[in-house]
Amino acid sequence: MATGFSFSLIFAASLFLMLLDCCSGSFIGVCYGRSADDLPTPDKVAQLVQLHKIKYVRIYDSNIQVLKAFANTGVELMIGIPNSDLLSFSQFQSNADTWLRNSILPYYPATKITYITVGAEVTESSNNASSFVVPAMNNVLAALKKLGLHKKIKVSSTLSLGVLSRSFPPSAGAFNSSHAHLLKPMLEFLAENQSPFMIDIYPYYAYRDSPNKVPLDYALFEASSEVIDPNTGLLYTSMFDAQIDAIYFALMALNFRTIKVMVTETGWPSKGSPKETAATPDNAQRYNTNLIRHVINDTGTPAKPGEELDVYIFSLFNENRKPGLESERNWGLFYPDQTSVYNLDFTGRGAIDMTTPANVTRSNGTTWCIASSKASQIDLQNAIDWACGPGNVDCTPIQPSQPCFEPDNLVSHASYAFNSYYQQNGASDVACSFGGTGVKVDKDPSYDKCIYMRAGNNKTVASNTTAMSSTSSSSTKEKSSSISIFLLAFCISFLLNIQC
Repeated sequence: MATGFSFSLIFAASLFLMLLDCCSGSFIGVCYGRSADDLPTPDKVAQLVQLHKIKYVRIYDSNIQVLKAFANTGVELMIGIPNSDLLSFSQFQSNADTWLRNSILPYYPATKITYITVGAEVTESSNNASSFVVPAMNNVLAALKKLGLHKKIKVSSTLSLGVLSRSFPPSAGAFNSSHAHLLKPMLEFLAENQSPFMIDIYPYYAYRDSPNKVPLDYALFEASSEVIDPNTGLLYTSMFDAQIDAIYFALMALNFRTIKVMVTETGWPSKGSPKETAATPDNAQRYNTNLIRHVINDTGTPAKPGEELDVYIFSLFNENRKPGLESERNWGLFYPDQTSVYNLDFTGRGAIDMTTPANVTRSNGTTWCIASSKASQIDLQNAIDWACGPGNVDCTPIQPSQPCFEPDNLVSHASYAFNSYYQQNGASDVACSFGGTGVKVDKDPSYDKCIYMRAGNNKTVASNTTAMSSTSSSSTKEKSSSISIFLLAFCISFLLNIQC
């Protein structure tokens, strides 16, 4: 009986962990580069990350001060072994053992380290370190295995899109044969150890270098028309998805169908040289906002709909010591003084600039009124005060703990108040004025449990009902979680009956 109970307990625990894993969903992380001489201390950076509810961070080394700063924060770290160390890690197992013992173990598990990248974009490096990558990966994995950490900390290496010889149409995606000596053993390693294929993707560069061939809205997730893959008939409205699918097809062409893809860098610069006209705060905000929505909603890609895709945005700060064009120093979401370069909601939930069509539901004949993301904070606050006062709008849903309180910012709160007033007053142009801070849109701004009023419905619904397609992913996860809890309860009940 004891043996049967033990077996059943192991089975139930495995089942529950599997269910939790299937309901985890995609995540958004941020790259914390430090090529600057004016950045805040790691302790302050850790506080900033937590303040903005960023739960996943990538660093490019194993800096002790950074590892200490993120201890007991709950933030999951991806750490790196620089290209300059690949030779020593590949030659001697003892080097990997010593590094793990001295640089990682003293801080783990208080500091949650989940990935180790062995080298970064080695195919773009001038020191020809690609032959050292896989041997170094094997030595790092062996060091983890000695400590029983190989299932908790995954090993991989980041690559650039330059590893592809062809990326369009996506179905013709293929790896460059000149990198076969690196890719063949690396892909075998990833498949065997269930580690992700890590890729850095930048639609910005594709647009910057070929503005006559690549439409800006296609690069920003905002294409109004689709690009058709002639081989598959799949429709693409963003370059990001097309590039990801090119990776999937390249992997499938080599019969690697189970390797998960992870984007370890992507983003958009907010400033550039005179010729880099697309490097603006507005475009950077649009790209990253649309990206976050796309990922958090588990949209997947045309070839892999609903497929989980974890993504890291580059970068946390502007870095003033990076060489190259002006844009290279302006990829940051924050200035070194920790103020935002532009507003960004990392949860992917809030009322964003709905004048862009990415990842939102278009509703024929219905319009909503939201706040302009370009309005000043003073104007928005004055408009909210008027709408919630003399305007007779019920602003209870934007109060703390209510369904429309998060994200807690003026644009989101004003959007809810503006729309309520607009719908209550005939949905006329005048009712969406608010001194020029209101904008009419034909996409439903509802999210999660925050349901925006629409024509013919003068009462806001704040319930567990799914907010149309913008929250279908969230609803699915909630249902999946409920199923998991039910099955866990069933398993526990079953086990107790056996024990009895």
